[in-house]
Amino acid sequence: MAKLLQIDFPFQGPFGDEMSAALTDLAQSITQEPGFIWKVWTENEDAQEAGGIYLFESEETATAYLEMHTARLQQFGVMEVNAKIFAVNEPLSKITHGRTS
Repeated sequence: MAKLLQIDFPFQGPFGDEMSAALTDLAQSITQEPGFIWKVWTENEDAQEAGGIYLFESEETATAYLEMHTARLQQFGVMEVNAKIFAVNEPLSKITHGRTS
């Protein structure tokens, strides 16, 4: 069953187009992660936060990605990573046009 992973963390930028240019290689590498389905990138310049909402094929693949990504963020000096894994209610998500695969 697909699992949604929500991650956010303190981030001092860049944001917007500069973020897009700086993180294109990272975005491309994320698509190669086991069990990865999709990601929506999130950013809030006013609050100095960034993160993403991900969909993975299973809880195992979401958890493995979270562990790897948390370690990577820590290497970049990000020590506070907030994350949650959720089950996806597919029937209700389909009604509201949520993409579950």
